[in-house]
Amino acid sequence: MSLLYTIGRTCALALGLVAAVTAGPCDLYGAAGTPCVAAHSTTRALYSAYNGSLYQVRRADGATTNVAPLSAGGVANAATQDSFCAGTTCVISIIYDQSGRGNHLTQAPAGSAGSGPAPGGYDNLASATAAPVYLNRHKAYGVFVAPGTGYRNNAAKGTATGNAAEGLYAVLDGTHYNGGCCFDYGNAETNSADTGAGHMEAIYFGNCNVWGTGQGSGPWIMGDLENGLFSGQNAKYNGGDPAIKYRFVTAVVKGDSSNLWAIRGGNAASGSLSTYYSGPRPSGYYPMKKEGAIILGIGGDNSHGAQGTFYEGVMTTGYPSDAVENSVQANVVAAGYATSL
Repeated sequence: MSLLYTIGRTCALALGLVAAVTAGPCDLYGAAGTPCVAAHSTTRALYSAYNGSLYQVRRADGATTNVAPLSAGGVANAATQDSFCAGTTCVISIIYDQSGRGNHLTQAPAGSAGSGPAPGGYDNLASATAAPVYLNRHKAYGVFVAPGTGYRNNAAKGTATGNAAEGLYAVLDGTHYNGGCCFDYGNAETNSADTGAGHMEAIYFGNCNVWGTGQGSGPWIMGDLENGLFSGQNAKYNGGDPAIKYRFVTAVVKGDSSNLWAIRGGNAASGSLSTYYSGPRPSGYYPMKKEGAIILGIGGDNSHGAQGTFYEGVMTTGYPSDAVENSVQANVVAAGYATSL
């Protein structure tokens, strides 16, 4: 074998690895035929070519500014926020949708579970500085959801409705949770009211044990399908759903148009995903009646007693394969989430 051939082959392999690393989660989902219809992150771009705004911060004096990636496909430019918010306080006022569909998340209004603590019955907005994080040694900020905090879009476009298939993933802080209802990200009612079983399909993270549970005392990744948090088909207990012990956790919930749904998860800083449940839906939850709104940090009826920290997440159209989710997990690991330099 010639030296030139060996060098050429090595370079080709290296270029292939670079391409694999630089493709964002939504590039991977799109190539697999299950494209993102909503993509939210305050820490990084989720498409390799995305260079628009990630989120907006609002200062105590009412002034706002947008935070974009350092470069297309890159980590958020935290210096923009640090400079703008120096000497005062800031909240995250908008989390922009990177999919191009305009499915931005803003301050959640009151719901059938009650009003929020902010003026007009709205939920609080998250402190812009409460969840610092590092991605490959670049500083960024997550969305720190204290009880009473919530974001919503009741007029989302392109999200799954009825019994249509969808996939969800989110990267969360595995140590920030409680037993309140409900730290969710995903599909919910369009009127902020509980309209019945099957009208939601969202990722839940926490140790609420009012409905379903997994192993031990939690926290668990579960599905909020409305009128219940579910860890599998059984309305109460799924022994395959482990208590999460990771600082950074990748959480996956997906539902097909057939009577099939799944919960997957893993360490967002290393390793692969595991499947905690894959099988039929709970009794009374097929067919689904999804409405297509998007929530973060709250339940579908604006239950706002939960807490957690959100870094990134997407909603897809279609039922993603385990293989593409495994590729997304590899991308998340390569993003290098860490608590310090």
